[in-house]
Amino acid sequence: MEVQIDTSLKEWSTRIQDLRHDLKFLLDGLKEQGYQIVGVSASAKGNTLLNYCRIGPEILDYITDISPLKIGKYSPGMHIKIEPDDKLIEDQAPYALMLACNFKLNIVNALRDKGYKGKFIIPYPELKIE
Repeated sequence: MEVQIDTSLKEWSTRIQDLRHDLKFLLDGLKEQGYQIVGVSASAKGNTLLNYCRIGPEILDYITDISPLKIGKYSPGMHIKIEPDDKLIEDQAPYALMLACNFKLNIVNALRDKGYKGKFIIPYPELKIE
């Protein structure tokens, strides 16, 4: 019995692999240029992204979150320290990798209101810098 894989599943798989490649290429390039990059929102889906793409503390200086339950801990798998959002405001890292794209508008607005002036790297649904 031969198993057929739906074409859309193959396309999705290719798209995810391309995203991983493009995101790693972007982050590696920024880091090689000496830029500080911080993750924003220590979400479960964000940690899945970090682990799948093998993005660790050599790329992200830290991850921020608003939850006191997460602050001071480390991300599962990649072991990146979680700091309060205020550290991003204080450091003004030039780039912030959005790890909870489903809450992008709320997070971006809140951080901008607090004074963050850097750029956001949005990994999905399409990789872009805003």
